[in-house]
Amino acid sequence: MMIKELTLSLAVALGLAGAAHAAGSEDSHVIDYDFSFEGPFGTYDQFQLQRGLQVYTEVCSACHGLQYVAFRNLADDGGPGLPEDQVRAYAAQYEVWDEALLDGEGDFRDAVPTDKFPESSLSNAPDLSLMAKARAGFHGPYGLGINQLVRGMGGAEYLTSLLTGYTGEMKTEAGATLYENTAFPGGWIAMPQPLYGDDVGYEDGTEATLEQVSKDVAAFMMWTAEPKLAARKQAGFAGVVMLGVLAVLLYLTNKRIWAPYKRKAKHDVPAE
Repeated sequence: MMIKELTLSLAVALGLAGAAHAAGSEDSHVIDYDFSFEGPFGTYDQFQLQRGLQVYTEVCSACHGLQYVAFRNLADDGGPGLPEDQVRAYAAQYEVWDEALLDGEGDFRDAVPTDKFPESSLSNAPDLSLMAKARAGFHGPYGLGINQLVRGMGGAEYLTSLLTGYTGEMKTEAGATLYENTAFPGGWIAMPQPLYGDDVGYEDGTEATLEQVSKDVAAFMMWTAEPKLAARKQAGFAGVVMLGVLAVLLYLTNKRIWAPYKRKAKHDVPAE
């Protein structure tokens, strides 16, 4: 009797958990956007990363930081690819705290390429360095992550859907103002809408629609979280090719070594 009751309770609990996850999936609407870095041979679009850097600098940096990214990384291959003089000029726009100044008392100075981006200026504003890897847009049934095998984690898709998912509705709850967002779990988020379209003026002539600027800054945040993505894919492809060649060589070697013994064993079998 006790085993039957325990089994029934477990079934009810699993049913409630499945229903809750299904409800959460309905609340969060993540669109599967196309990005150049997706797939086994995908790479970052350098111009998109440069546009995303511009969106972050002019809009997002007012609240959010990139404390795990150094300014010099902006010149790396596979990244925004800024020239070194532009990296130095860009870093000089920021000030960093240097404890070695004023006889150890510390003071602010202009940043140099070896410094890292400042931390978030607001205590409740998360750092964006690893945000694209910390958020998953695709989870699969019951949170098993099966969809991620085909569609990827969807961190960039989640960020783009979040930035474009504001409906304009607001409510006050426990003294805090919340904003309705179709991509945020639960449907309400404390961050006001940061992008509206035409937030920046792209020098390359790209139209700065809401979807475009959201995709650009999401791609840039994907690069900050995975700066060596292209190199990792190349190394993985080379490793798969080498393992494939090794498997073929081992198979042929095995056949060559055992062929004489197999022929001998075949001739030694007595006729019936």
